[in-house]
Amino acid sequence: MSLTADDVSRFEVSRPRLEAIAYRLLGSASEAEDAVQETFLRWQAADVDRVETPEAWLTKVLTNLCRNQLTSARARRETYVGQWLPEPLLPGDPMLGPADTVEQRESVSYAVLTLMERLSPNERAVYVLREAFDYPHRDIAETLDITEAASQQIFHRAKKHVADGKARTEVDEAAARRIVEEFFTAAASGRTEPLVQLLTKDAISIGDGGGKVPARTKAIEGALAVAKFLRGLFKPGEAKRAMAGGSPELHVTTANGAPAVVAVVDGRVIGVVCVEVTAEGIAAFRNQVNPDKLERATERWAATDHGEPLCNIF
Repeated sequence: MSLTADDVSRFEVSRPRLEAIAYRLLGSASEAEDAVQETFLRWQAADVDRVETPEAWLTKVLTNLCRNQLTSARARRETYVGQWLPEPLLPGDPMLGPADTVEQRESVSYAVLTLMERLSPNERAVYVLREAFDYPHRDIAETLDITEAASQQIFHRAKKHVADGKARTEVDEAAARRIVEEFFTAAASGRTEPLVQLLTKDAISIGDGGGKVPARTKAIEGALAVAKFLRGLFKPGEAKRAMAGGSPELHVTTANGAPAVVAVVDGRVIGVVCVEVTAEGIAAFRNQVNPDKLERATERWAATDHGEPLCNIF
């Protein structure tokens, strides 16, 4: 069925919200775009004149497409090479969605997106729709074809799972940035001891190379082990420069609204380190180096003013 210009316009008005929902559900910007495009095709094939509430209809179609995608993604990730981490989004990316409340900001943080991988597709859908977009349980129930009571129960269970895995109280953005700058400046200096002082005792470092870029297949745990590993990244080496295509510049910025370090070579983002900073120190480094998950970041980087680099690596 062909759509009128008004029908297309009604969909395009909803596109930013749909993309933000899909990204939170899937943890992948490219997969989110695909899900939204498939939703558009369903809209195009529908008798849209009989759709009373386009927003609800589109949300239901998209959410169920994403739930199916999550089910198949779990099977694919069992064969994924190494650790699987979400695709990071840099400042100003419209897919980050609403950020007016603490809940909305947390729902798209890299740490919480990683934690949501533990949730079932239903739990993730309810959590995202309720926590990030403030949908009433009545509407969520209609979207997922469950009862309102079931939606409430699923939400409380999902919220507890996420809360149980969250780190200690985080610090404000300015203080977090200073800690991150201090850590990476110290790493470039060649000394391990100052790094250990900035980490929590149980700090971790996780990398996602997707089998395309070397990355540890298991998380590195403990302040000393993490400090030695990250310090080692700064040791010069021709092999490292050849693999990276040059000597990367490190920029301190944010990704998904939290502190991050971006490694750039000739305008190409080759790594995004999402840093989890708590009142006790840095608790986690989540390092995305899979080139397939950095294409959007490179596009965003080219479109923004990012200032002088903190330092160069190797």
